[in-house]
Amino acid sequence: MSSLVSRTSRVPAAWLAAVAAAALGAVALVVPTRAALADPLESCTPTQGAIVAVDFGAWGGPLLRGCDATPTTGLDLLHEAGFTTTGTAHDGPGFICRIGSPDFDAGAEHPTPADEACQLTPPASAYWSYWIAPAGQDHWTYSPLGAMAQRPGPGEVEAWVFGGTDIGGTTGAPSFTPASVRASGPTPTATPTPTATPTPTSTPVPARPTEAQVKAVASYLVGQLADGDHVDNGFVDYYRTIAVATALAGTGGQDQTITNIVDHLRAHVDAVIFPNGATAALHIANVANLALLLTITGGDPRAFGDRDLIATLIDRVCTAIDVDAGCATAGDFAGSSDPLTHATALLALKRAGVTPPAATVTRLTEQQCATGAFAGVWRSPTDACDPDLAATTLAVLAMHTLGGHDAALSSAKAFLAAAQEPDGGYQPWTGAGFSETYPTGHAAQALAVLGLADRAAAATGLLVSRIVTGGGLSPDPSNPDADLAATAAAALALAGKNLATLGAPPPVGPRPDLVKGVAYLVAPGNLIDGRYYESFPGFPDFGLSIDGAYALAATGGDDAKLRAIVEFLRGGGAVGDNGFTVDMWLGVGTDYAVGGAIGKMALLAQVTGYDPRSFGGHDLIAALGDVTCTKVDAPTGCAGAGNYRYATSVFGQSLGIMAQLRAGQGEAATKPVDFLKGLQRADGSFPSLIPAADADKDVDSTAMAAMALAPLTDDAAAVSAVDKALTWIASAQKAHGGFPGAAGDSTNSTALAIQGLALRGTTYAAQLDKALSFLAGKQNDDGGFRVAAEGEPESNVRASTQVVGGATGISFATLTRDVHELPGTDPTGSPTPTPTATPIATATPTASQSPLPSTSLTPPSPSNVGQPSGNLPRTGASIATVILLALVLVVAGIVLRISARRRSVAGDGGAS
Repeated sequence: MSSLVSRTSRVPAAWLAAVAAAALGAVALVVPTRAALADPLESCTPTQGAIVAVDFGAWGGPLLRGCDATPTTGLDLLHEAGFTTTGTAHDGPGFICRIGSPDFDAGAEHPTPADEACQLTPPASAYWSYWIAPAGQDHWTYSPLGAMAQRPGPGEVEAWVFGGTDIGGTTGAPSFTPASVRASGPTPTATPTPTATPTPTSTPVPARPTEAQVKAVASYLVGQLADGDHVDNGFVDYYRTIAVATALAGTGGQDQTITNIVDHLRAHVDAVIFPNGATAALHIANVANLALLLTITGGDPRAFGDRDLIATLIDRVCTAIDVDAGCATAGDFAGSSDPLTHATALLALKRAGVTPPAATVTRLTEQQCATGAFAGVWRSPTDACDPDLAATTLAVLAMHTLGGHDAALSSAKAFLAAAQEPDGGYQPWTGAGFSETYPTGHAAQALAVLGLADRAAAATGLLVSRIVTGGGLSPDPSNPDADLAATAAAALALAGKNLATLGAPPPVGPRPDLVKGVAYLVAPGNLIDGRYYESFPGFPDFGLSIDGAYALAATGGDDAKLRAIVEFLRGGGAVGDNGFTVDMWLGVGTDYAVGGAIGKMALLAQVTGYDPRSFGGHDLIAALGDVTCTKVDAPTGCAGAGNYRYATSVFGQSLGIMAQLRAGQGEAATKPVDFLKGLQRADGSFPSLIPAADADKDVDSTAMAAMALAPLTDDAAAVSAVDKALTWIASAQKAHGGFPGAAGDSTNSTALAIQGLALRGTTYAAQLDKALSFLAGKQNDDGGFRVAAEGEPESNVRASTQVVGGATGISFATLTRDVHELPGTDPTGSPTPTPTATPIATATPTASQSPLPSTSLTPPSPSNVGQPSGNLPRTGASIATVILLALVLVVAGIVLRISARRRSVAGDGGAS
């Protein structure tokens, strides 16, 4: 869910409204604006002014429109066009909850107080959604900004529609056209479109290899080496020796053994290439496999011993049929007798930075069978095709790495899906009647590369079941003993690696300048009074302030400002006498306590070294336990057992889980974790909102869910969910490197995607590089970041908080920057130790260095649940409303204190 426009958090306030109303009589806590006198419609033309339409059809009313010849913001347009608005008690005047017009129902605002109290953020199924259409555009666009930030251009038309939307604005659009709203158009009619909420389902989860099992596999492989550097089968088996070294490169933790093997191969490179003697034929498979091993382990295949393995491969490309030379046709590698060896050679060349000759690529693609598979031997177009899983896998990896073979990969994908057995494995030959380890180990790599996460997990689950005592894998159901070939073939899949990307350093493109980004965030015009951010003048935006704190913690760019923000929030967050405080936002101990906000604040305390059990007068960890739902109960904000009350987004649910896990509350987090798992779609994505609509699939929320589940390494279902989530995120990346969000191809969605993908940084190195380059291109001279690839070019504080933190790649689950003991106001609580993240990227910038070196990173940054975060428009009110609201809140605060004392005496209420 995008954090640029907010609708995910629901904060305490209904009880405060009731108290305030009782004290003030007819004056409510949420105050409507006064209608202005609209400009005549003819004053708005295609080159001047803007028109706004409000659809009251949900109450049987008309579609009304008005003109403002000189609008400054979308909110100003709405008011100057003759409409009145009311915000919410929780979000302040910045979120439009009701709209009224003198031309409908005697000016009564809708929804009425009987239908919506406007205390918390309205649900995504029933709120005023905000749509825009610039001059000349014939369709509606869901506004990426709130009405206070949106600046109508000349000739623009805007619309407000009551009902529901999905997070991307693909549903719930106005049923009338922009043309019908423009001054020259007829008065349109509108019909609301309802949306449905799916019921989450669960499927059995295949076994996932544990870290201990992967280490055991590596130990078995090392144990099969003679003298610790080669495989001996009565002779030095160089083919198997290279295979073992490649497998160990994937399992990790065996660097010295790999060095020993490579040194042995270097010392005997001639024997590797000519195992049958110098006068015998060259062993092209050994050359290709050795070259690939060196690209994986950081060696130089162009200078290995006294051999140039890349030149050897290129020199062996056939230009014509020459049976004596081992050339069956042009494009062969002389001596290669099968697609497996050929594909390996192509992969080795490409990974070494050499584009293979076109004829060699054509030779491989022409070998694909009609089924999508590749055979184990060269075949003519009229020959029958007996599929070979190893050959098919290497062909997939080679074509994937070469690029430009989408149709062939799609065909191979269909074959692999159809050929998989119910147990997740693959048969060694058609009709074998059992799954074999060797082909399954290869196929699992191809499935992962092709984005078939569920099938890759199923294949890996079969491999796990084949691990025997000692760490090796048995080759098939009839043979219980470990087998070297089967184990080496399965090792990469068990480690979650593949030959296409294993060991590959990411390409390095432009990087965002996080030093400038931090300077933008702490600039006086953005960080108000050096302590908080605001979305509406005079009212601190607590959620946004926490986002900014997360960003400063991730970069280490300004610890003094970070501490100032935390101390401001810990001290209650009061500004002037407007009465709007952190306690109102959290609602701890009230009937409207907001789980997402509590989780977000608790996590901030943990990140910065404070004690979340004694922060701002609250035990935030206990509060999370108190708001964990036991069943579905919509009136109390519970969407299901394990949902946090009023955590109406995946963001809020994820933040609460991370806070509980970091506090050592694994058992208490069990139900919330199960609830989160249940929200995942079959394709790996997560929705933005809770409950979710069918089309609600959100990059931001999927990344947040992955970060929340990633610490649960002993939970096979959680690990599988993370893998599926990251596969889906990677598939959503656009060609320019960015990711889609509610604001279009947005910077904050891209930043959160970086945090998610960095959980498996090696696997997604290429995607991370493209995403960082995209962000670099969206940074302005002032250091801030624009919202999206298109739209307003100005820097946006909300987007910048998420980009600056997210670009470091550090996950919320591990983010730590202890500023608790810095000079300043003495904190009342004692710090709680939290895990220290180990980012691949440097997190402490200086004036002369970039905090993101050219290498890849490790995970996250801010999210946005405690605040109005999300994708529904953030809206606002006039300054007169703010003044009146401030006065009301002062009185409400006095009454609140009296009420709080009475509740305390009566023993009613929670922690305060």
